[in-house]
Amino acid sequence: VTQEVWQKFGHAGGSQPRRRPGIPPTTSTITTHKMKTISRTTMAAGTKAAAAPGAVRARAPLATPNRIGNTARSAGKLSSNSLGTPGNVVVSRRRDLSLNAVYQDGQKLDRPLRVAIVGGGPAGACAAEECAKAGIETFMIERKMDNCKPCGGAIPLCMIDEFDLPSEIIDRKVNRMKMISPSNVEVDIGSTLKPNEYIGMTRREILDDFLRQRAEENGAKVINGLFMGMEQKEGEKGPWTMKINSYEGEEKKKVDLEVDVVVGADGANSRVAKIIDAGDFDYAIAYQERIRIDDDRMKFYENLAEMYVGDDVSPDFYGWVFPKYDHVGVGTGTVINKPAIKEYQDAIRDRAGDKISGGQIIKIEAHPIPEHPRPKRIEGRVALVGDAAGYVTKCSGEGIYFAAKSGRMCGEAIAARSKQGTQMIGERDLRTYLSKWDRKYWPTYKVLDILQKVFYRSNAAREAFVEMCSSEYVQRMTFDSYLYKTVVPGNPISDLKLLWGTVGSILRSNALRVSQGPTVTFGRK
Repeated sequence: VTQEVWQKFGHAGGSQPRRRPGIPPTTSTITTHKMKTISRTTMAAGTKAAAAPGAVRARAPLATPNRIGNTARSAGKLSSNSLGTPGNVVVSRRRDLSLNAVYQDGQKLDRPLRVAIVGGGPAGACAAEECAKAGIETFMIERKMDNCKPCGGAIPLCMIDEFDLPSEIIDRKVNRMKMISPSNVEVDIGSTLKPNEYIGMTRREILDDFLRQRAEENGAKVINGLFMGMEQKEGEKGPWTMKINSYEGEEKKKVDLEVDVVVGADGANSRVAKIIDAGDFDYAIAYQERIRIDDDRMKFYENLAEMYVGDDVSPDFYGWVFPKYDHVGVGTGTVINKPAIKEYQDAIRDRAGDKISGGQIIKIEAHPIPEHPRPKRIEGRVALVGDAAGYVTKCSGEGIYFAAKSGRMCGEAIAARSKQGTQMIGERDLRTYLSKWDRKYWPTYKVLDILQKVFYRSNAAREAFVEMCSSEYVQRMTFDSYLYKTVVPGNPISDLKLLWGTVGSILRSNALRVSQGPTVTFGRK
């Protein structure tokens, strides 16, 4: 089933995102504006057609040089584009000494630092934005501009303010949740939330495109293409040559791009991670169906999300029904039994029952989700962020905030350590991002890892988990930790009461399991 899923959903093409009007073309090695060849060694940016607000952005084909560069010593002339912005787009087929120079860590540069970010999701877009704002020559490579990752789409309240996200990209503001046990016992969650507190529900294609466009507005050059590989021809202190299949025109073109630093934000199947031998990790298969239901049923999910636990919907995760703009996302995931993912999906639809019955499946999505950080996340002048680094939490399966945050922290580290792109950086500089990340978020990952091991190991433990969620103390602690991304210290007396109650819940659930026999199975409502 995994082979079928990857073939069906892994490499589909997509439409181009919209360019916001009024953004002037940027000086770029690879430009997103139309280009024409002037001679064999020189190319100037061409005119950009005026676009009405909301028009689809058209990306012009790239030239086909052996090597692409933008330095003070490159061959050719400087040019101007039709809008009067000075151009500096130079493409040369010859070997450029400045482009291929070997720089030591900390050495002063005679041109801006060049950084390539592979992947245009939240991690890649936020890394690109921070680098571009610092004056670093930044390239963001994304193969699929309308990518719809199978993701619940939930983001914490702190992310909306921290990343300055507009209200238009939030489909729903969820302030009520239902936790539903293997025996279909329901617990309502949300009574401890304040009136202005909520969980934001987004569609990834909307959120990701917004973040990419913002990075582009800040100066990043977006390349619509598939990253194929990279190599260092001049040794470990030399530039990285990126191999890209460009989709900028009607035909696929192979182009090379040379950069100083690479940020791998290309997901759980990261090619960048494989190239630097970052090591493997366990991964889950996430499967989601977008289902359009009638208005009456949609009204039920207006500000409500549901989470189902039980070995019928997943042996080691949970199933969800999350509201979107005009439909619901219904999905599940598993690490230990990937071939049965479609059976688990059937079960979550059965458990949701009449609330989604008769709905129209408008999209099916599947994707790998990492289960823990990779053994290696930095190598030389290459860093990993987001899913490529393994930043998805156990128990909750949350990854959007941590992807965006890791990308931003990595970009900030590159900007600071390169002194705003004026000097070369190395592995030691990139490790400042990693040290800061681990200090800040290691406790969160550890706590959620423990919770998953305790409560997702059997249906009896899941029953106890749902019963525990009825506690107002637990709800307050959980929401405070989730919404504001910090491990909230508990009250020792309340913690002891909670521990005693949890042990009692597990014992009662085990006793019921023995007396009642097997619980739910596949396909049984």
